[in-house]
Amino acid sequence: MAKRPLKLADFEGNWTLTRRILQKDAPSARFEGTAHWQPDGDGMAYHECGTLMLDGQPPMQGERRYRWQEDLTVWFEDGRFFHQVPGQGGATRHWCDPDLYRVQYRFGRWPDFETVWRVTGPRKNYAMISHFIRLNP
Repeated sequence: MAKRPLKLADFEGNWTLTRRILQKDAPSARFEGTAHWQPDGDGMAYHECGTLMLDGQPPMQGERRYRWQEDLTVWFEDGRFFHQVPGQGGATRHWCDPDLYRVQYRFGRWPDFETVWRVTGPRKNYAMISHFIRLNP
């Protein structure tokens, strides 16, 4: 857990992002790239980009975009609510019918941190572990 509740401004800047994706009945994957939080209106724009490597496949470029608000709510790029980040770390979830996305935010080594997603349902069954290391302390 973080020593104090984190605020949106604590995330601002550039981060190295590495991710492992462990699927139950499919090849594993990894992602290597960067994540950027930058001020945008009354919140921050989040953008990650990098290379996704699936076992037995050629590398692919990948990216995601989200919008973060002051209260640490995270919204999809199209404006749909995603989830709220616990300011001191901990668990939260997102229901995407018919699959459940559970995440654990681990801020104990702040400013570096980790997220662990566990996604289950009839269509999905995987764990996704992401490590964020600040590039501009």
